[in-house]
Amino acid sequence: MLNCWSATKLASDSLDRKLTLVERMRLGTHLAMCPACRRFSRQAADLRQLSRHYCSVPDDLSRPSETDSER
Repeated sequence: MLNCWSATKLASDSLDRKLTLVERMRLGTHLAMCPACRRFSRQAADLRQLSRHYCSVPDDLSRPSETDSER
């Protein structure tokens, strides 16, 4: 069975590459039993999604305009 360090490494790797069947099975087994690693895995995926969304927003929409701050 994976330890938490190895599981979080695989969870992180899974965001960058397709895991092998064995890696997916080992990670899935660990995540089924470890709430801390499940939380880490969800948070890493959420951070990636938020980062991609933030990077796709044009600069003029990501910062409040002067008129917004004057209101």
